[in-house]
Amino acid sequence: MVCDLGDELGLTEALSVAMAATKQRRRGHDRGRVLVDLAVMLAGGGETISDLAVLRDQPQLFGEVASLATAWRTLESIDEAALGRVASARALARRQAWAAGADPGFYVIDIDATLVTAHSEKERAAPTYKRGFGFHPLLAFLDATGEALAAKLRPGNAGSGTASDHVEVLDAALFQLPVDPTEREVIARADSAGLSHGFVDACRERQVRFVIGHRLTAEIAKVLVRLPESAWRPALGADGSDERPGGEVAEVTDLVDLSTWGDDVRMIARREDPHPGAQLTFTDVDGHRFQVVVTNLVDTDIAYLEALYRGRGRAERQICDAKDTGLANLPSASFAINTAWLQLVLVAHDLLAWTKLLCLDGELARAEPKRLRYCLLHAAGIITRGSRRLRLRIAADWPWRNDLVNAFERARTVALRT
Repeated sequence: MVCDLGDELGLTEALSVAMAATKQRRRGHDRGRVLVDLAVMLAGGGETISDLAVLRDQPQLFGEVASLATAWRTLESIDEAALGRVASARALARRQAWAAGADPGFYVIDIDATLVTAHSEKERAAPTYKRGFGFHPLLAFLDATGEALAAKLRPGNAGSGTASDHVEVLDAALFQLPVDPTEREVIARADSAGLSHGFVDACRERQVRFVIGHRLTAEIAKVLVRLPESAWRPALGADGSDERPGGEVAEVTDLVDLSTWGDDVRMIARREDPHPGAQLTFTDVDGHRFQVVVTNLVDTDIAYLEALYRGRGRAERQICDAKDTGLANLPSASFAINTAWLQLVLVAHDLLAWTKLLCLDGELARAEPKRLRYCLLHAAGIITRGSRRLRLRIAADWPWRNDLVNAFERARTVALRT
């Protein structure tokens, strides 16, 4: 099903064109198809390049799949120019997916970093701030759809708040979006590590709005504890619907010095009761925990703006899903191959996101990769031939058989909706 969806969205063809220049001989495997097969393997839970054997050993389902050596050569052939062409192929498939119904109409780009442990000496692996060893990639996701827009592989000692890296990932994410920030509102969202003049200025230059966490300094904490009770209003839940119990928000733009950030920047604070057993800090005055965020959004509903920022917690969930789709293990000693692998992680993550958006309904449309694999992708069946047709027979008592059949049909007809 995931293979069919990639074909229908034009991803396979676009990757074939992107990789054509890397192949010097006409015979052999199409390298675009090799990349799709690797991405499908990752979507199915593969962790290493050798796991491609799962597809190769099922030729009735996946056709002729490349050998392990061919897969390695394909990844080795991806240089900077090829990475750019692969990004263009992904953007083309995304436009097709959005034209088929995946366009969310609301565009918030989450930028966040994570740590990936290396268990052996690998090129540019380095100690991390958590006293581990490995890499510190920076990733961008689209909140409304869960799509993985961009990523930059970095050494483990890369800075959390490096402005140039945030700008590079933002540009790569904007390249993936089928919308123009000058015509539709696009919002960049990040934690306090993303708050830098370089990144804020880059957002303005690209006409991208921003909502970014701000470090709670002692000076800001003094302002917050002196606010009158009348300045606080109820906070909203992360989905922006109901009130958040024990949470309150207030705007303090005129009470703090934001002159270095520009005239359009506002600061919004939140206070809430710590959860039972939480360790309080010196800024948790009167039993309240405070957080602040800066934004250039002009909406007057500060409770909505604060809830919008708090929604960035969903990016942590996307990172977890990406680690369950190949990010947790970078397979090579070569930094270049691991960079190519990271791009395949994005492709696999997108294929699962598009599967949920275009082919599934209800609970499965919100499922994590592990559940999708159990219910659909790894469901047992029997392949039979008859009347010149190939059939997949699914157990009649499998609870998700109808979901699987419907998903196959939708995947094979998605091109008709574009």
